[in-house]
Amino acid sequence: MQAFGAAASLVAAYVLGSTPVGLLVVRVMTGEDVRRLYSGRTGGTNVARAAGFWAGLATGVGDILKGASAVWLARLLAGGQPWLEAAAGVLAILGHNYSIFLMERRDGKLRLHGGAGGAPTMGVALGLWAPSALIIIPISMLVLFGIGYASLATLSIGLLAVGTFAWRAVAGLGPWEYLGFAFAAEGLLAWALRPNIRRLFEGKERLVGWRARRRPSQDAAAEADKSRGAER
Repeated sequence: MQAFGAAASLVAAYVLGSTPVGLLVVRVMTGEDVRRLYSGRTGGTNVARAAGFWAGLATGVGDILKGASAVWLARLLAGGQPWLEAAAGVLAILGHNYSIFLMERRDGKLRLHGGAGGAPTMGVALGLWAPSALIIIPISMLVLFGIGYASLATLSIGLLAVGTFAWRAVAGLGPWEYLGFAFAAEGLLAWALRPNIRRLFEGKERLVGWRARRRPSQDAAAEADKSRGAER
């Protein structure tokens, strides 16, 4: 019975993560398909571009909740096994980045769409240890609005999770499996954000927040976002 609960929680984690919150929000608010707008991602950053601040905020909250829910469900169904909670968290991020509900055939190949995983990573961290939100959310928001790059803010979420769960594991306050989740999450974030990282090194990444005063080079970068790029 416990094995069934473990398997069910892992499947449910991927399905929860796959729920395309951003796609649904933009569809309801504007009637558009967010996959055809700007970067094509379904995360809060691209949704905010496509449908405004409140749409982006609603998407971010929804994506956080689906990450946290994947952990809570694994805890409920399988008796609180740390490795299972960590695995459920990783699958929720995978589902968000590569949603089974957003499969399409293009150029003769099946492709799965989604976001970059920042908000679900934050949600999983919250589900594993609720006070982590008091560390991750304010610092990642400071990176977002202070430095001005959404991709760096997304990467900082994974790094902050690594630091938080490493400190707890070393201090004997939390399981090492949670640290394993954090490393896996940061790897998934970095993989999804490869185009953004490349543009950061090229000086072409788009600014957000108070630093986002448009320059000609940024206009070109914004146009490039329509066909390539990935943000949370």
